[in-house]
Order: sequence, then structure tokens, then C-alpha cells
Amino acid sequence: MAMAVAHQHRESSSGSIGRHLDAGKYVRYTAEQVEALERVYAECPKPSSLRRQQLIRECPILSNIDPKQIKVWFQNRRCREKQRKEASRLQTVNRKLSAMNKLLMEENDRLQKQVSQLVCENGYMRQQLQTASAATTDASCDSVVTTPQHSLRDANNPAGLLSIAEETLAEFLSKATGTAVDWVQMPGMKPGPDSVGIFAISQSCSGVAARACGLVSLEPTKISEILKDRPSWFRDCRSLEVFTMFPAGNGGTIELVYTQTYAPTTLAPARDFWTLRYTTSLENGSLVVCERSLSGSGAGPNAAAAAQFVRAEMLPSGYLIRPCEGGGSIIHIVDHLNLEAWNVPEVLRPLYESSKVVAQKMTIAALRYIRQIAQETSGEVVYGLGRQPAVLRTFSQRLSRGFNDAVNGFNDDGWSLMNGDGAEDVIIAVNSTKNLSTTSNPANSLSLVGGILCAKASMLLQNVPPAVLVRFLREHRSEWADFNVDAYSAASLKAGPYTHPGMRPTRFTGSQIIMPLGHTIEHEEVLEVIRLEGHLLPQEDAFASRDIHLLQICSGVDEHAVGACSELVFAPIDEMFPDDAPLLPSGFRIIPLDSKTCDAKDSLTTHRTLDLTSSLEVGPAINHAGGDAPLAHNSRSVLTIAFQFPFDSTLQDNVANMACQYVRSVISSVQRVAMAISPAGLTPSVGPKLSPGSPEALTLAHWICQSYSYHLRAELLRSDSLGGDSVLKHIWHHQDAILCCSLKSLPVFIFANQAGLDMLETTLVALQDITLDKIFDESGRKSLCADFAKLMQQGSTYLPAGICMSTMGRHVSYEQAVAWKVLAADESTVHCLAFSFVNWSFV
Repeated sequence: MAMAVAHQHRESSSGSIGRHLDAGKYVRYTAEQVEALERVYAECPKPSSLRRQQLIRECPILSNIDPKQIKVWFQNRRCREKQRKEASRLQTVNRKLSAMNKLLMEENDRLQKQVSQLVCENGYMRQQLQTASAATTDASCDSVVTTPQHSLRDANNPAGLLSIAEETLAEFLSKATGTAVDWVQMPGMKPGPDSVGIFAISQSCSGVAARACGLVSLEPTKISEILKDRPSWFRDCRSLEVFTMFPAGNGGTIELVYTQTYAPTTLAPARDFWTLRYTTSLENGSLVVCERSLSGSGAGPNAAAAAQFVRAEMLPSGYLIRPCEGGGSIIHIVDHLNLEAWNVPEVLRPLYESSKVVAQKMTIAALRYIRQIAQETSGEVVYGLGRQPAVLRTFSQRLSRGFNDAVNGFNDDGWSLMNGDGAEDVIIAVNSTKNLSTTSNPANSLSLVGGILCAKASMLLQNVPPAVLVRFLREHRSEWADFNVDAYSAASLKAGPYTHPGMRPTRFTGSQIIMPLGHTIEHEEVLEVIRLEGHLLPQEDAFASRDIHLLQICSGVDEHAVGACSELVFAPIDEMFPDDAPLLPSGFRIIPLDSKTCDAKDSLTTHRTLDLTSSLEVGPAINHAGGDAPLAHNSRSVLTIAFQFPFDSTLQDNVANMACQYVRSVISSVQRVAMAISPAGLTPSVGPKLSPGSPEALTLAHWICQSYSYHLRAELLRSDSLGGDSVLKHIWHHQDAILCCSLKSLPVFIFANQAGLDMLETTLVALQDITLDKIFDESGRKSLCADFAKLMQQGSTYLPAGICMSTMGRHVSYEQAVAWKVLAADESTVHCLAFSFVNWSFV
């Protein structure tokens, strides 16, 4: 009996040990068990303990497996999935690096050939000089001329088109991979692991040329289709029409193409091209699309419409697309144009003679667009508000095209000029046939009784960074825009009670909310929705919101992008705008006319505000006779403004007068802003005063500190900060908000340091429109009134803690405010009042 019990105990113990060993050792699963587990993993890669137990109950084939083993299986499965994804990612990166390495090696070979060629030419020139030959022409120059200086080819003989195509192919390849053009690196576009590609511009050749090469994760045929559809990615392309197409050898095609491009400003005519486009495959599997101009009038618009175009020349250009092992392509892009600069005003000729502008508008834009499509295809790009990438691209294209149509005002689109007032500073064009319906959906079409009226103007800007100006126009719309005009345009696009003038006036609350929709891969262009908050003026309708929504694109905000134009284009939309919503774009375009001559360190900082920061580094004693400073003051750009307004036929003259006056007011505001952000404009020796009768910034800074010390028997700044120009710098960066206001019946602010501008959420330009009473609440105004007599008699006073208001309507708390009189140099004249808000913060 005892032996039986002992034997049973040993069996029980060994069984328990065995179960523990089974729970910890590797389990071999059958195919059915793996299939059941995979099904669950597809639904939930990380099931809970309850879910695993439920799985065992529901699947009898898993009943003999311990729950801990099932947990281990899911852990291992997740680990294998992670390893697989990482291996796939590394393989993709390796393929890209291999392709990029191949591209860089080829670029290095090309540069070595170019160096060898230049050495030979240099030796030949020395030999010519030594022999003192009468013939001074260098015969070797023929080898580096980009295009033989013959007349444009004639396409009247179809039999000769193939020979022209083959010659175009050879010349294009010599530019794309050879040394036919003396390429130099595009300024500010250094190649690197994070760059889109390698970019170069021509140094000395006929016309203007740009080149790009990069790696794209799309197949060659897809890339070819995208690039041949030039209007989809080239914003300045108005239309492209293929008139003739016939097959050529090697499965290629020859096309005769007529292309129209927009003029960038109102000061020059548009360009058109009549070209031969040759598409073929090379023996190494590469796909080539090359193009060049043909002689003769070719196809084109009627005589009346042709008067608005100047025929330009496209020298051999195109795309070389080579497939990569494992997927993707290496692409070479060459754009070589002669834009006939003689036809434009002399001040605009740099715009048509700059390879940097061609590179930014065409070459770099093409490669960026291909990269954008590739990332969207792979799912790497995420957009807001549930919009599809193709829809957002269409919105951007429609805004840009609508703005270009307004700027150019082509006759064949229905535009005609109205009689001007003789000043001709603002051009008024009208279009009675404008149709804003972009689809066949009648619900989204815009029925206009009158038509569209456009007020546009162009002006030359001196020493104004385009990127800074556009950034300010975007972030501070209230500085230049009239909310009632925006409300009129928005209401005109709706079938509501406020469709035409006569609607009740509204006021802008100052609140502007920017909601991003999408952006390009390098953030050079942003698509966003702007909400302007407004309310009706009558008190009984104080809570009736009249918000305005704008669809807007902003581009060119990078100050270091050489040759890039800056744009801010917007159109009123409904709050729930459909994908095919009608758009009536207006906006600004600033194009630099001169290449950058200053280093990046001499340019304005990226996030510069309208303030006195440039004065902080400059003083009366600084001499700008040498160095880069004078060069920075010679930059020019052209600003083009175009605003479109719907109108009723009976109110055309009224709307025209309103539009003309509005554009003039916008121009005045932009000029005021441009003066503030101009580096030359802020130099104390030539800069504008802070306000009429105000001293220069440095002098005012000294007066503020001296008066503080005189009245309060204390120092505003440390003693080591009171010498020379550093006074202004230390006041500007002082942690407390320091503001100065004039001594008038209605005191207005004339100066604020950076903390003061931040506290009021304003700029130095807008500061002069803010009165002293606006920033205090009721309690603060009472405290100021009670102590004002003491301030004027004793020269200073302390105000208790309180609340003030920013221009955006936000509450700002402060622990204490100090007020004192600022005395002029004679110490008897009170120039202004100064306030210092200590330890302020937004509530």
C-alpha cells in the first residue's frame, strides 16, 4: 500500500515536471495550426490574453498547445515581420545608394573630361598667343559651343524631320552627359544624401540653360508620360498641343508641338514655341525625350491672338531616363532656351537672361514634381482634411493658372481692357465670358450676370527680399487687406442674400487661422485654407458670424533659393468646398531680377519680423565703403499684383472704381511694408524714422535709458551695456516689454522692442496704428488715469499688476508696469512716454 502511494506520487511529480518542461521548450506546429494562427495575426498582431484563450477554445487543433506557447508564437511572428520590413527597407536604401553612386561616378567622369578639355584649350590659347598670330579667334571654341549657330530648322520637308530628330538627340546627349556646355553648380543647391538631385546652370553659352540629374522611384515610361505633359508640372505653361505625330525608328515617335507660356508680369508679352519632340529608346535601354525649335511659323493662334506672343527658341533639350536595377530610374534633365530678351524692357532683361530662373521654374520643378508623384504613389505623403493628393495638386494648379490668366489677360480668353483714368498705374481688364465651372457638374458652376473684372499692376522693388515680403503678406493679412473687399468677393461666389453690393458691412476681428492642406516634398510650396473671423457691425447681430474662407498657395519663402520667385495666391471658397469648387484667384508675385551677390550670412534671417533688428548691428560709426554691404543694397525685384472681382453688368463701373482704389491701397501698404523690411531702409543714415518727428533708433535707445536712470534712480540696463551701439541691441533683446508712445491727444505707439512686439502680437509697421488706450482693459485704464498726473509731475510711476490686450484679442497678464517720461537731449523737452511691462505672459 505504501509502495503504491509512493509510486503514484513519483508519477505525479514527474508529470508536473514534464508539463513545465513542455511549456518552456520549442513546440513544432502543424501546417493547420500555423494557418489558424496566421489568420488571427492578420486581424490582430498582438492579441490579448483573453483573445488567446478564446482562440484555443474556438480552434480544437490548438487545444494541445499551452497559452504561453501561443503568446511566444505571436511575439516571434511580430519579430519576424519587423525584421522582414527592416531588411526590405535596407535593400531599398542600398539600391538607391548604388544608383546614386553610379550617378556621381558618371558626373565625376564628365567633370574630368571637361577639365581635360579646358586644359587642352588653355594650352592651345597659349600657343596662339606665343605665335602672335593675326587670327585671334580660338578654333577650339567650336568644341564647346552648345549649339551650332545655324538658322532654325525648317519642318516643311517631312523627309528631313528624322535627320533633325537624330541631330537633336546627339546634341541633347552631349549636354546631358557630355561637355557640350560648361556647367557650374547651381548656387545654394549642394548635392547631398538629402538633396533632390544634382543641379547645374550654364556659365557661358548662347541662351540660358540648366541641368538636373537625380534618382526617382518610378519606371522610365511613367516618368516620360509625366514630363511630356508639361502643363501638369510647369506652372508657366499655358497650353501644349501636338499637331502631328508619326512613328520613327526603334519604336520611337516624332511630334510637332506648339506650346504657349505665360508672361510672369504685366510688363512683358508671353512666349510661344514651335518645336519638334523626339521620343526614342537607346541600345542600353534608356528612354530619351528630346526637343528643339523649328523654323517657320508652324501652328499657332490666329493673327489677333498671336500679337500677344513672342516666338522664343528652344535649343536641344530633353530628358534622359535610365532604368535602375531593382526598380526606379536615373533621370537627366536639360532645359536650354533663348527667350528673346530684346523684346522686354531693359529692367526686366535679367529675368530672361538668367539660367537660375530657368533652373527654378523648369528644371528643378520637373524633378521635384516627379519625386512628389513617386512619394505619393508609395504612400509616404500624408495630407490633411481627407483630400486625395491628386485633388490637392489640382487645386494648386488651378490657383496658379487662374492667377496667370488674370496677369496675362489673353484676348482669346475673353479679356479686354477698360478705358483707364490716364494714370495707367493700375490696369483694369474685364471678361464677360469667364466661366468658372471646371466640371460638368452644374451644381458647382458659377453663374455670373456680368463677368469678371481684374485690377492688376506691376512695380519695381529695391532692396526688398521677396521671401520676407511674401512671408509677411501671408502672416499679417490685416496689414494690407480690406476685410469688406474679401467679404464682397466671397459673397459674390455664393447664391445668397449678399451676392451683390449692398450687403451689410462687417468688421475683421483680427483673427486669422491657417489650416494646412498639403505641401511639396521640400516645403517650397504650401497649400492651405485661411479662415478670417468677422462679425456684423449692428449690435443685434453681434453673434452672427461672417467668417471668410480662402484657399491659398504660398511659395518661395526660402531666402536662400537663388532665382526662385515668391508667390501668394488665394481665392475665396465655401467652408465645405467640393473638389471641383469654382476658384477666382488673386494675389502677389515677386520675382528677383538680380542674382544673389551676398553670402547667406549677409542675408536676412529666415524668420525676420518687421522690426529694428538690422539696426542692432549697424550704427552711425560703421563704414560700408567696402565689403558686401553695398552689394546687398543693389538687389531688385518686380512685384506683380492681380485681384479679380465678380460683378453684375449694371454695376461694372462701380466695381471697377472700387477695384482700382483697392489695388492702389494695397500697393501703398506693400510699399510701406517694403520700406520696413528693406536692409537699406533700416540703416540709420538713410532709413525712415520710427514716426514723423521721431529720432533714429539708436538715439531713442539712449534717451530711454538716460531718462529711466534720471527719473527712477536705477539703471534699465547693466553698466557694461551702455556703451556705443550696444544700447539699442540690449534694449531690443530685453526680457521685459518696452514700448514708447507719443504725447498727443490720442497717444499712439512709436517704438517697441522684440518682447513688446511679441506681447502685442504685432509688427513695427502696424505698431504705429495702435493707440495707448487699446492695450489696457478697464481696470488698467483707470489705474493709468489715476497716476497720469503723478507721471507728468514726477516723471515716473508704477502701475499695479493687471491685464492688457494683444492686437489678436488675447489677454496678457503682467506683474507690474513702469511708466516714465523720455526726455530729449536737452533734458527739458519730453519726447514721448515709455512703458515697461515686467514678467508678462499670455493668459
